Parts: sequence; C-alpha cells; structure tokens
Amino acid sequence: MQARMTNPAYLVPDAGQAIQALFQAMGHDMEQGIIAPATLMLVAMRGSQINGGSACLYGDAAEARKAGVTDDQLITVAAWRQSPFFTDAERAALALAEAATRMNDRSADAIPDAVWDELVKHYDERQRATLILWMATSNFFNTVNNIIQDPAGTAWS
Repeated sequence: MQARMTNPAYLVPDAGQAIQALFQAMGHDMEQGIIAPATLMLVAMRGSQINGGSACLYGDAAEARKAGVTDDQLITVAAWRQSPFFTDAERAALALAEAATRMNDRSADAIPDAVWDELVKHYDERQRATLILWMATSNFFNTVNNIIQDPAGTAWS
C-alpha cells in the first residue's frame, strides 16, 4: 500500500518547520518534566485509534514504548475505563483525548464539565495546555495521514 501523495507538510513551504516548532515546544515540556511522555503517547494512541489512523497509531505505539508505556497499557488503551493499568491522571487525560477527538459527536458540550473537572484535579494549567496542544497536533496528523492514506510503517509515521 502506498500513500496517495507526498505528505503535504513536505510540499507546502514552511509547513514542516512550523509543525516541528510546535513539537519542539511540547518536547521541551516533556524534557522539563512538565508532563510525562508516556501520558502524551497514550493520549496520541487513543486519538489515533478513534480516528482510525494506522500510520499514526503505528508511530505512536513505537514512541509509547520508548516513553515507558507498558505492554499492558498498549494492549488495553482502547478499553482504558475497564483496565487496571492506568493511573487516575492518565484516565483524566484519556477522557479528555476522547472528548476532544469526538467533539463533533456532541452538539452543545464538546468537553463535558465532568471531564474537565477531573483533568483539573491532576494537571495544572501549563500541563493542560501541553495536553491540549498535543491532542490537537495528534488529531491534525491523523487527519492528514487519513486523507492521503499514508500506510502504517512509512517514514512520516
């Protein structure tokens, strides 16, 4: 299987640099311990599962392992509510990831107060900002890769 076209981030001038700058900013937060890399990768994986993004999910899983996500978590992230392998903080982040990825499934309250209130219990404002940008970026990549049908295992993944 081959992608329909070259990834647009390579074709649009400065797009790749802008995307990399955003990743570097979030990476800085990970390096400083602002938010756990494992949490960010779990969030990305859950969004990729919902979006049906095989290229992103493939890359997310590989990065998740490097970030310390356990095999038990990798196997059960789609069923995190019923799985004993996630902390309360990870659950709050995963709930936000699902709500943010499925925003259009709700007409009035895209992010329910209960989801937000649980998130606030576990993450300060800077951490929430990083989570929100990470989810938005992950969903961006899923959208691009799904449109161009980028298959799992490609260099961009």
